[in-house]
Amino acid sequence: RIVATHGSPPLTSAPLSTRGLHMKVGFIGLGIMGRPMALNLLKGGFDLTVWARRAESMAPLLAAGAQGAGGPAEVAAACDVVFSMVSDAADVEQVALGAGGVADGARAGLIFVDMSTIAPAAAQAIATRLSERGVSMLDAPVSGGEVGAISGGLTIMVGGDEAAFEKVKPMLVSMGKSVTLIGGSGAGQVTKACNQILTGVTVVAVAEAFNFARKSGVDAGKVREALLGGFAYSKILENHGQRMLDRNFKPGFKAWMHQKDMNIVMQEAHRLGLMLPNSAATAQLFNAMVGSGMGEEDSVAALKLFERLSGD
Repeated sequence: RIVATHGSPPLTSAPLSTRGLHMKVGFIGLGIMGRPMALNLLKGGFDLTVWARRAESMAPLLAAGAQGAGGPAEVAAACDVVFSMVSDAADVEQVALGAGGVADGARAGLIFVDMSTIAPAAAQAIATRLSERGVSMLDAPVSGGEVGAISGGLTIMVGGDEAAFEKVKPMLVSMGKSVTLIGGSGAGQVTKACNQILTGVTVVAVAEAFNFARKSGVDAGKVREALLGGFAYSKILENHGQRMLDRNFKPGFKAWMHQKDMNIVMQEAHRLGLMLPNSAATAQLFNAMVGSGMGEEDSVAALKLFERLSGD
């Protein structure tokens, strides 16, 4: 499903290469999400140049046919479009605007697509500074975790210029099953914050319900089975609920990452003067998970925290 909304006027900078497979693509950040996303670009037939801080992270991409680069500026110099998937706003700013960053190597008209999850205001500020260097930026955070990154089934939420979006849409489709242009710069990040509110609160709610069932002497698996047939159904109850029952806390989305994202939500709420009580409670629970040594486990390990607080 691809939905395009009317955005800013088309770019007026120098034209890029022929659209589609003839465009040269770069990818920066090859971690748990970035590596499979970049591999899907290769599978889609795109000419790909990659860079990561650790050489071992680049190795699978190089083996699959990508070209390696010595840094972000070198990636930008070789490409028409550069994607990034890094940890936080400071990393995005460094990759995009720091010494040896994308802006240093970019030709006029390059499109920088950041797929990290950062604050909307940070995305807008970086986009403004890049535009002064002739680079158009899209904020395009994703949902779907490692499983979605591997399968190419991510949900991709995009903010920025519509003309730039149309140029990179074939690449986004190779990584995601749902690609939506939401609005102007920062709109993708606002949408991702909404996503993290819903997913975070629901993960915590499922964990709380399962712990309640267990402490009441009732089989949580049977509870899940019953609830899947009613209005309580959700993908999180179906997928993450099963993971909780299986005690599968291997990270697809680490608790510290959800903590970071909920911190973004609460910072934005503070800036806007909004009351977000469920988000606040969820943010505190993820804080407790990280403080209890569960930061590297999947966020579904919230169940373990409830169990611990219940005396188990």
